[in-house]
Amino acid sequence: MIHKAALLALLATTLLVPAAVVVPGTADARTTSVSRAGLQVVLEAIGPDAPRDPTTEIKLSGSLVNSGAEPLNGLRIRMHYSPQPFARRADMEAYQAGQTLPSSWCCESFVQAPIAASGKLPWEFAFTPQELKFSGFGVYPVMVEVLDSFGQQAGSMRTLVTYMPRETRVAPTRLATVLPIIDQPRRSGDSTFVDEGLPAAMAPGKRLGDLLKIAQDTSSAKGLTWIVDPALLDDARAMGEPHTVRSKDRAQQRPATPETAQWLSDFREAVADHPVVATPYGDPDVTALAHNGVDDATRTGIAAAAIVARETLGRDVITNVNWPVGGLLDYDGLDLLATGGVGTVLLNGPNLPPVTPPVTTPDASATLESVNGPVTALVADAALSETVGADTSAPGAALVNRQRFIAETAMISSEPGAPARTVIAVPHRRWDPDPEYVTDLIETAADLPWLAPVTLDAIKRGKGAPVPRAGLTYTDQDRKLELSKQYLTGVKRVGARADLTSAITIAQDLDVFDLALLRLTSSAWRGKTGAAAPYVQQVAEAIDGRIAMVNITGSEQSRLRTLAGSNGDVPISVRNGLSGDDSKVAVRLKVTSDQPDLLKIEPYEDRLEIFGGQNQTIRIPMTSTESGQSTVTVQLTTEDGRRYGKPIELTVRTTGYTGVALVIVGAALVVMLAAVVLRVLRRRGTAARLGGRPPARKQGPAVPARDVGRAAAARP
Repeated sequence: MIHKAALLALLATTLLVPAAVVVPGTADARTTSVSRAGLQVVLEAIGPDAPRDPTTEIKLSGSLVNSGAEPLNGLRIRMHYSPQPFARRADMEAYQAGQTLPSSWCCESFVQAPIAASGKLPWEFAFTPQELKFSGFGVYPVMVEVLDSFGQQAGSMRTLVTYMPRETRVAPTRLATVLPIIDQPRRSGDSTFVDEGLPAAMAPGKRLGDLLKIAQDTSSAKGLTWIVDPALLDDARAMGEPHTVRSKDRAQQRPATPETAQWLSDFREAVADHPVVATPYGDPDVTALAHNGVDDATRTGIAAAAIVARETLGRDVITNVNWPVGGLLDYDGLDLLATGGVGTVLLNGPNLPPVTPPVTTPDASATLESVNGPVTALVADAALSETVGADTSAPGAALVNRQRFIAETAMISSEPGAPARTVIAVPHRRWDPDPEYVTDLIETAADLPWLAPVTLDAIKRGKGAPVPRAGLTYTDQDRKLELSKQYLTGVKRVGARADLTSAITIAQDLDVFDLALLRLTSSAWRGKTGAAAPYVQQVAEAIDGRIAMVNITGSEQSRLRTLAGSNGDVPISVRNGLSGDDSKVAVRLKVTSDQPDLLKIEPYEDRLEIFGGQNQTIRIPMTSTESGQSTVTVQLTTEDGRRYGKPIELTVRTTGYTGVALVIVGAALVVMLAAVVLRVLRRRGTAARLGGRPPARKQGPAVPARDVGRAAAARP
């Protein structure tokens, strides 16, 4: 039996149905409701979701709201329906867009009492499948319209009712629900935040807080996969420790923020039993990077995602699956991902359309060819993605979208002649969900008899022949949405400076500024690169500051070296002022004479390994051809010869003292040697004249006789 009040209720429902949710990156002008004269219909209850018996009563209830300044009188209500279910999803979509009408109508009635200005009237509508002649498994159109006293339509509502007789047997459709939790970069350096907005965003009732609640409320749900940007988890961890907040030119030290640490801990626990797919760290704009020659960033982001996610979640995550921005990719981006180790990409329907419009819903799985071989493409279902990510802020919108979700999934499973397939629902990237609505939708999907929830990593190709697809479709408009060439050129300049610090740092899993640079390439900056400017500037300053910490010691006044002689060693010291785990560096010291004909640099060992907080000295051998002053240029370089820091000039003064001393000593030795030789020659000449006899000893004066005895007595 159809109740008159129920008809009014169904009418009310029609008026409130909002415009269909738009798929990210697309526009859809479809509407499922029409209202005039300030008449609104709020749907407050509907059920059951899937009646199985022809006599099961289906109820819809809510309120008819007059938001105008005048009372509404003389309204008539009638309901349109069709006893035949939709044959194709395209027909159902045309109906929702207002392009077709149900074939039958019934039950015209009058609203007896006027609806006061700013007032509302409760309503209820009830019927059975048997009363409306619903016969088989499928989705049926129901439309309620309200006519004013002149017979003009004052409002209408189109909705969908699903009926599945108990004897129906169908192959369940595998449904993978993928929920993203992606934010925006909030740090420049690894311990420096640009703002303090993260705790507020993680509060209950805010976007990240609501996403956490969904994770907690669905922790035991089946068929749920999370896509997470590890940069968000890393931000939560970093703010949960003492950190720096720098706004404009002021840097302030902040204590640990317990709210972000608690959010991370709660999220880790909530998703412990679900597969987690990690975007490359920072969620970089992959296609923009491919088009602007920033190829290494994607591979680095994938490696960083694995490391950071393991550290923050305490387990390995999936990094060989990628969800590009907006689900859109071209072959340049595909090749970049494939060479970085990605074997599966999650795309939206328009990015990989069928060659011809299919009669039935195609399986989500397809294959693409990349420079690195075949890549699996998983194509999300547009309508299901719309309903999961729907804006439910308007009164009654949650129930309307829930009914659409039930109808869409039933329509897929009831399509005649189609084999069992897998479909995927994924809302847009930075959605702002209603936790109660999303949780209810996931629980509903688990209870529907024609669905079998699966996780993303469990998807396999359907048994039927794959639907031929036209290849990746990436338009000029899609390309205009990317990060601009001008912006990425500036990021590349900063990256080139960062490469210098990486080149000299020893023993590191990630280069020192890898994470900071990845945050600069985030897709979050699409359309707002001006907001990224402070981040770019702060990263550039941090890089320059680190470069300056490894330097050649000595002030301007001490850059005079003395070479005591024509050759000798000149000491040059290098200071490593870094600290921390990544402080050990290896550099080369290049010394060049500005006047090599006057001052020559002799070979020396030019490589230094210096621990943080220490100095190391190299003695540079030099040879001078004359006294005076010469200039040498001293430059630190990386292992591969790139200049590191600014060069300095040293003045080398040669005194020549050592050369003069050697001349004097040499002359003295020559004189002494000549005297010795002359003496030897003289002795040999005398011996020759005496025939080889030694010369007679020279006799002393005669001793008087009286003294002989005295002399003898004096002997011992």
